Amino acid sequence: MERTWLKEAVVYQIYPRSFNDSNGDGIGDLNGITEKMDYLKKLGIDVIWLSPVYESPNDDNGYDISNYRGIMKDFGTMEDFDRMLAAAHERGIRIVMDLVVNHTSDEHPWFVESRKSKDNPYRDYYIWREGKNGKEPNNWGSCFSGPAWEYDGQTDMYYLHLFSRKQPDLNWDNPKVRDEVFDMMDWWCQKGIDGFRMDVISLISKVPELPDGKVGKNGYGDYGPYVCNGPHVHEYLQEMNRRVLSKYDLLTVGECSGVTVEEAKKYASLDGKELNMVFQFEHMDLDGGETFKWNERKIKLTELKQVLTKWQTSLMGKAWNSLYWCNHDQPRMLSRLGNDSPHYREISAKMLATCLHMMQGTPYVYQGEELGMTNVPFRTLDDFRDIESINAYHELVGKGVIDGDTMMRYLRYKSRDNARTPMQWNDSENAGFTEGTPWIMVNPNYKEINAEEELAREDSVFYYYQKLIRLRHENPVIVYGDYKLLLPEHEALYAYTRELDGEKLLVICNFSSEEQKMDLPEEFSGKEGTVLISNYEDSRPEEHMTLRAYEAAVYRF
Repeated sequence: MERTWLKEAVVYQIYPRSFNDSNGDGIGDLNGITEKMDYLKKLGIDVIWLSPVYESPNDDNGYDISNYRGIMKDFGTMEDFDRMLAAAHERGIRIVMDLVVNHTSDEHPWFVESRKSKDNPYRDYYIWREGKNGKEPNNWGSCFSGPAWEYDGQTDMYYLHLFSRKQPDLNWDNPKVRDEVFDMMDWWCQKGIDGFRMDVISLISKVPELPDGKVGKNGYGDYGPYVCNGPHVHEYLQEMNRRVLSKYDLLTVGECSGVTVEEAKKYASLDGKELNMVFQFEHMDLDGGETFKWNERKIKLTELKQVLTKWQTSLMGKAWNSLYWCNHDQPRMLSRLGNDSPHYREISAKMLATCLHMMQGTPYVYQGEELGMTNVPFRTLDDFRDIESINAYHELVGKGVIDGDTMMRYLRYKSRDNARTPMQWNDSENAGFTEGTPWIMVNPNYKEINAEEELAREDSVFYYYQKLIRLRHENPVIVYGDYKLLLPEHEALYAYTRELDGEKLLVICNFSSEEQKMDLPEEFSGKEGTVLISNYEDSRPEEHMTLRAYEAAVYRF
């Protein structure tokens, strides 16, 4: 397998609005990121993935873009961006931009023109349809509740928006749209950025007929089969690669909802014709249900192992994995899959990190994950800012599908806002994030969980992440080694091996608060193993092992 920097890299995702506020307006900004660049250098990461900072009305926290070549005033100026980019590059850190091109804002000049008349030159930049029997063109529901169509009285037609009504979908079948997008991408590459994380890129090609979908509990049809991995998606990405991506040394990762292993082999093939890797959601959807993600189900470890192993083994030698537990769209995994109680928080945060970072693929760390940040005790609906969460509450409670108290519990457990509260820098007011009023509440546990405290303590979650990142940089077996699952039916232990050129690693993670017994696999019997990393000081490989609560250990043989 070809060895490249992006396979050996570790990526850190920054959600700018919540990272660090430099001017006291309660909103994180680009200068705030520049201020913390040495912190990121100390952690050891190679790449920053920057959630959108473009001009936007901010209906969906910046994922609704009105100008792709401008910076949102909340975040600063283009000069601030250039300064941040230079500061990162000086420290050997690359910057990957969020590319949001399935849709724009309805305030983007293209859409402003598009809605003026049916014969406007920009009309076909978006997806317009006539209504049916005085209703929407089909029964699709939006990701953010309600129908996926918005009526526009100016031309007596509907436009498609798979997300917010302020996020009309672009028509990628129009070559002029692709020209505009590729030209914009090239502009950013010439500015010196180092790659793109491509938002919902698997949705850009729709089945032309746009048929009705299967109706769910919310009363709307499922658009997934007609837009996920659509008829021309690979053709368009190969065109993007030829015209832009192949001309630069970039990291590219596609957010691909509904992607299968077979599709992923096309998106992220090692032949380099499309993207470097994809984000898949199969492991994130294991606790879904009839009301989509809104429930309190726990992920079963046996199912998690099955899914992650399928992706590890199926892509081996054919495509590249991205590895993540957390991002801006997920609640804190420590509260979801680990144990966020004071007693076990740090030990289980280290266990989760070990399990993920020892796999094959490029690991992604979401801001605060390296501190063991947790879900947030939101009190009322007024505490939430996320359009998805607020709309889901009104829709599901309003229709009597879920009662209000139950839905609030679900929001506290699963809302995206859990990941979007301010980064916890120190124990001063507002966790050191801002001197003003934060745009969203700060997790009250910042007095105990913050960067300053962890940087002062050698056994902190921060330094454990630092070590994991360093080990990946130093040990090719972690990056390139073959993966093999052990104990697939065990309900508490996740154990696997990595092997390269005769070197073997044994990775064991206890996902429970109970002690677990495990015999050393036969292939290691009688061999001398050393501890590569562990979240307990006295871990060692033995013929008959007892794994303590949330213990993680990696042994080299």
